[in-house]
Amino acid sequence: MNVLADVPTLHGSLVRLEPLSIDHSEDLAVAAEEDRAAYGFTGVPRGGEVTGFLAAHFARAEAGKLAPFAQIRLSDGRAVGCTTYWDPRFWPGSCKLCAIEIGWTWLGASAQRTGINVEAKLLLLERAFETWGVVRVDFKTDARNQNSRRALEGLGAHFEGVLRHWSPSHAPGEQGLLRDSAMFSVIAAEWPATKVTLRRRLARSTTAHH
Repeated sequence: MNVLADVPTLHGSLVRLEPLSIDHSEDLAVAAEEDRAAYGFTGVPRGGEVTGFLAAHFARAEAGKLAPFAQIRLSDGRAVGCTTYWDPRFWPGSCKLCAIEIGWTWLGASAQRTGINVEAKLLLLERAFETWGVVRVDFKTDARNQNSRRALEGLGAHFEGVLRHWSPSHAPGEQGLLRDSAMFSVIAAEWPATKVTLRRRLARSTTAHH
C-alpha cells in the first residue's frame, strides 16, 4: 500500500501545501530564479529545468518513495517552492509507517525568512506524528550548509551527527560525487515541545510581517 499516495492539501495561515502538479511549473520557474545565492548546497532547478525536476518527482511519487508538495504563498496565491515527505519506513511486516523524512525543500528568495518554512514544517510534522503516528521524522542536509543546519536546529530538530559520503552532492562542480550529510530528527516524545516551539516562532514571524 502506498501511504503517500493520498496525502491531502495542508492548510496554514501563511502557506498552503498542495500536491505538486505540472500546473505549478510556471510559478516555480519564476521562484527558482529570484535570487540563487542561498542554493550553494541545495538541489534547486534552474527555471528552464523545472519541468524535468517535476517529472522526476512524479516518478518517485509513483513508486511510493515520495509525496511532493508545492508551497503556495497565501498572500498572492503563487507557488514559491517545494517540499516533500520522503523515504517512508514501515514497522516490520506491517504497512503502518514508523518513520519518514522531510526533505527536497526549497523556497524562492522572496519567501525565505517570512515564516513560510516554519509553518510548512509544522504542517508536515503534525500530519506525520498526529495522523500517521510515526515515532520519528528525519531531516538531512549537506554538512557544509551552516544556514540549513541552523534553521533545522531553530525548528527544534535534534542534531545526531554527520554521516560521511552519505548522499549525492548538489554543490556546483560536484555532480556524481557524494557529500557528508548532517542528520537531524524529531522523535515522538519530543513532538509536543517542538510543536510549541514552532507555533511560537510562527507567531513571531506573522507579527513581524504585518
